[in-house]
Amino acid sequence: RYEPTWSSLDARPLPAWFDEAKFGVFIHWGVFSVPSFGSEWFWWYWQKEKREPYVKFMEANYPPGFSYEDFGPLFTAEFFDPNQWADILKASGAKYVVLTSKHHEGFTLWGSKYSWNWNAVDVGPKRDLVAELATSVRNRTDLHFGLYHSLFEWFNRLFLEDATNAFKTRKFPTSKSLPELYEIVAKYQPEIIWSDGDGNAPDTYWNSTGFLAWLYNDSPVRDTVVTNDRWGAGSICTHGGFYTCSDRYNPGHLLPHKWENCMTIDRGSWGYRRDARLGDYLAIEDLVKQLAETVSCGGNLLMNIGPTHDGRIAVVFEERLRQVGAWLKVNGEAIYGTKPWRAQNDTVTPGVWYTFSPKEGKVNAIFLNWPVSGTLELAEPRAKLGETQVKLAGYKELLKWVALGEKGMVIALPQLTPQQLPCQWGWTLQLTDIN
Repeated sequence: RYEPTWSSLDARPLPAWFDEAKFGVFIHWGVFSVPSFGSEWFWWYWQKEKREPYVKFMEANYPPGFSYEDFGPLFTAEFFDPNQWADILKASGAKYVVLTSKHHEGFTLWGSKYSWNWNAVDVGPKRDLVAELATSVRNRTDLHFGLYHSLFEWFNRLFLEDATNAFKTRKFPTSKSLPELYEIVAKYQPEIIWSDGDGNAPDTYWNSTGFLAWLYNDSPVRDTVVTNDRWGAGSICTHGGFYTCSDRYNPGHLLPHKWENCMTIDRGSWGYRRDARLGDYLAIEDLVKQLAETVSCGGNLLMNIGPTHDGRIAVVFEERLRQVGAWLKVNGEAIYGTKPWRAQNDTVTPGVWYTFSPKEGKVNAIFLNWPVSGTLELAEPRAKLGETQVKLAGYKELLKWVALGEKGMVIALPQLTPQQLPCQWGWTLQLTDIN
């Protein structure tokens, strides 16, 4: 049994499915999707920081005295079709999904009895959005279902009172945050608890170790659940399950601990923005590059989309997810279930990232640029004459190659028209019998 101490909790092995999955989709959805302007931090930037664009936006578009709470009934979700969402998630090739059950605004996407009249069952959609998505994902896909949950809430009176008392009082976590966590685990049995928003309070204020000990010992998901590292000030990148370290974390080198790169397709926001321009969205080439870099360095990629207030996954997000899925259909063997190889990227040719498939004993070289010369030089593999074989994923014939002394090889790529290429945006060489 795990003790409610970091030394005990940190010794828990991460359930194997998470490292094998490699790729997940993050969904930021909530009342902030109604103004859908600037950022999902809309309430904070408008009311607390009083940033000019937000203040002007409200003055120009809403009557005087309009409060953030007034956005609640406008969060309608009338087009939310959980089956359609599940089908898009499946088509993306993702192996898990993480939904914001509650962001820093405190609005819960389920009918929480600890969030009276500020939840999706009492206000707005009048639906349990968490339950609906969980059911569709489990019925229609093999994705693991996870929930994001914000510990603190910007403007909750109890939290602000505790903060004024330098967190010596614990009214907010005992009456709101912790009961919600127990509630979502009992109700929805998520296999990921993605915690966030410590409000600068230590983990002792949140009783994070107490909750995690229960989660790992006695909860209905104790054997499969994975957690992140955001459990109180100072715990990030230090304690918990996998490390996130910061948003859009991509170190570019191997880390000794399992980590995740959570990033957004929209560079500027996690929630949906009506004011986003086309150039704000990462292109599919960028996303494939992020995936290859992240996985080769031992990480998982958690790619975020922000649905609209009425429950649609915007077409640009759907297209990106389906493109990643099309790429993974061809190159998935170089991603899923792989381990980092002894080299992460090539030292001679830029844009080449390595992974290792332990079951097949294959080294995968993912290259992001098709060379004009038709030959690809790799400095890292030690090839053996008469033994090493080189294949291009999605192409039948074996490829010809020559060794470069002790280490390194030059591979002749097939001469293919754009239509004949097995995929776009990046390709995989599968090398067998490499020293």
